[in-house]
Amino acid sequence: GLDISNANTMIIHEADRLGLSQLYQLRGRVGRSSRMAYAFMLYKRDKLLKEVAEKRLAAIREFTDLGSGFKIAMRDLEIRGVGNLLGAEQHGHMEAVGYDLYCKMLNEAVKHLKGEMKEEESYNTIIDLNVDAYIPVSYIPNEYQKLDIYKRIASIENEEEMDDMVEELIDRFGDIPRKVQQLLNIAALKALAHSAYIISIEQKSGVYKFTMYEKAKVKTERIPLLLQQFKGDLTFKAETVPYFIYQKKGKNKKEKDENILECVKSVISGIRGLIE
Repeated sequence: GLDISNANTMIIHEADRLGLSQLYQLRGRVGRSSRMAYAFMLYKRDKLLKEVAEKRLAAIREFTDLGSGFKIAMRDLEIRGVGNLLGAEQHGHMEAVGYDLYCKMLNEAVKHLKGEMKEEESYNTIIDLNVDAYIPVSYIPNEYQKLDIYKRIASIENEEEMDDMVEELIDRFGDIPRKVQQLLNIAALKALAHSAYIISIEQKSGVYKFTMYEKAKVKTERIPLLLQQFKGDLTFKAETVPYFIYQKKGKNKKEKDENILECVKSVISGIRGLIE
């Protein structure tokens, strides 16, 4: 219950023994006025910390901005684990898959039990484009955070998840630089391509190859009309694994990233129009 406005420094001894919520509550006792405040969380020299304790201290160090309470709670849930929501047991850990993937798996399991989910063969979509898209060190210096963001961007499946990711990046790291925006654009293209039964998109110079899932549910009678729309730039190969080839006539080999992504998006949208 401390509320001393002049106090601007807190020292927590043996912080590794406290829970994440306790550390967060204690830290909030200083800095309650307009003055800069500091919270030092210490542990004994040469002490071998447990893995859970290291994760708690790393989380409290990472989330320092205003409104970090929700992120702290989510990290605490990942560290300690969540109960079995659909059964009698009230224990378990999500650290093997992470909170986001756990929620997706739970949602899919509920839909499956309700009979709302159709049984379909799963397939992956791979995109290989000559686009300068990555997370620079100047934007996210911490390697652990960077890998986590890479993994989460790669798992984006719809616009809602994309909007949440953009909002979180701006909230945690500031305005999104161009290279990161390109990475997000590729993730959006991957989700769109997956919905169009495309298993891979490969670029070699100015030639783009769109390989289809062999059991894709498309209306083949619409393919000639699609090819006409691209005025000879798009061709179709009906082989064991069918694919489309796109090559813009008279196009320079050196294309801008934006042009590449826009070109790929237009072809994906056209192929998606073939779906039953």
